[in-house]
Amino acid sequence: MSDQILSTEHIVLIVTALVVGTVARAITIKEDFRQYPSYPNGYLIHLVTGFVAAALGAVAIPALMTKNFVAVTFLTLAIQQFRDVRKSERESLKDLENTEFTFRGDAYIDGISKTFEARNYLALVVAFITALTIQLIRTELLWLEMLLGIVAGLVCLYLLKSFSRGKRIGDIADVKEGLVEVKGSELFVDGIFVSNILGSENAATMFQKEGIAVVLTPKEQHYRVTLDNFGQRQAALFEATRTLGVKRYHFSRKEYNQGRVVITFVPILRDVPKLVEAMKNTPVLESSKKSHGLMK
Repeated sequence: MSDQILSTEHIVLIVTALVVGTVARAITIKEDFRQYPSYPNGYLIHLVTGFVAAALGAVAIPALMTKNFVAVTFLTLAIQQFRDVRKSERESLKDLENTEFTFRGDAYIDGISKTFEARNYLALVVAFITALTIQLIRTELLWLEMLLGIVAGLVCLYLLKSFSRGKRIGDIADVKEGLVEVKGSELFVDGIFVSNILGSENAATMFQKEGIAVVLTPKEQHYRVTLDNFGQRQAALFEATRTLGVKRYHFSRKEYNQGRVVITFVPILRDVPKLVEAMKNTPVLESSKKSHGLMK
């Protein structure tokens, strides 16, 4: 019976790894603020799933050391649960589509749901590395083992975040304010034709006085492939309207000669610097980007 009781060292190992893994998930939740609106309930859901993921990574090493191989098989169940997290996030965001100012789009929703799944794996791996480090570094000083385990976990978190961090629109395009012009019923931004549906005098006057626009210019020609992608432009329009709100009208248009993309609308809050910043931080979707090096 005594052989089945965890030793003090194993308890310290599990608790330390569990805490580090959960903190890793909590740190990455902050990055989701732009993508996921339902906080604090959203935070609670993902903290709990992150805690579960960290627990699985923390107990894997003690389970192996005590030859409890059955416990390790729960990792396969965890993977299925994390896939269900992705599925539930996708369904939840699709259900919210009709309540937003503009659609996120299927490509953006798919990217967000994959991100949530991946960050559970991040918590699991960080907790596992923390536990493994503590197990491998056996000293007389328990606090030193804990400290080295925490350092290893945080280094692992940094590396995984760096590896998984995708590009932003600001990395592939220059973003600047566009000049809104209304000529009759036609709308132009920096000379680029956008729409001809401003038929009423009220609509034309509103857009001329309150309209706001940004122009995205690709830094390299091959980035046009990404910016021209409909899902990418829809994601950019969503982030723009989500940031400032929409009073009336919203458009996304591309210009064919230089590959420029126009985002324009009549916002509730007219704040050009905030709009430019929102565009720069809009993620480049995995479904839209291509590796220029591989294409060569």
